[in-house]
Amino acid sequence: MKSFLLAVLACLPSLALAQTSAASGDETHVPLTFTGGYETNPVDHGRPVILIASALKVPPEVFRETFTHVKPAGAGQQPEEAQVRKNKQALLAGLSPYGVTDERLNEVSNYYRYNRSQGEMWRTTPASGYATVSNGVVTGITITNPGSGYSSAPTVSVTGLPDVALTATLAFGTDFSKNGSIKEVKVGALPAPAAP
Repeated sequence: MKSFLLAVLACLPSLALAQTSAASGDETHVPLTFTGGYETNPVDHGRPVILIASALKVPPEVFRETFTHVKPAGAGQQPEEAQVRKNKQALLAGLSPYGVTDERLNEVSNYYRYNRSQGEMWRTTPASGYATVSNGVVTGITITNPGSGYSSAPTVSVTGLPDVALTATLAFGTDFSKNGSIKEVKVGALPAPAAP
């Protein structure tokens, strides 16, 4: 009998460990799906002004007003050298009071340059993350890669949990690798359906 009790007592730590593992086994990590996030303001004609202005450290309204003095070449055409110089002068006239140099303007313009008519997109890095789910309830959100290049908040969802509403907010700045990145994703409830 004594040896039996000793054997049971010896097993107690492993039994407790097994129960802990079983309890934590209810918690799972479910990947997040990020959809869209590349919409632009209609007045910008496809230009990611929020990204360009943030990289230049100027308000979007300032960049938009300055850009009204620029005459871009037509779709699929290369601008003439004289027009390029005039456009550059117009941009610097409006942006240099905000500390934008010719070198920085070139750097930002080249980084976000793309040909929409050929189906291109400016440089982007997709975000990734997961939801911690316990007993069917989202208890936390972890962003493993905040991505970059989002010009609008993407739609975020959790696979298998269509009733969970997630809202993403973006962060903008001068660092290309963080400009237009996911700042945070908050969990909320979907709005109740409208009464008939």
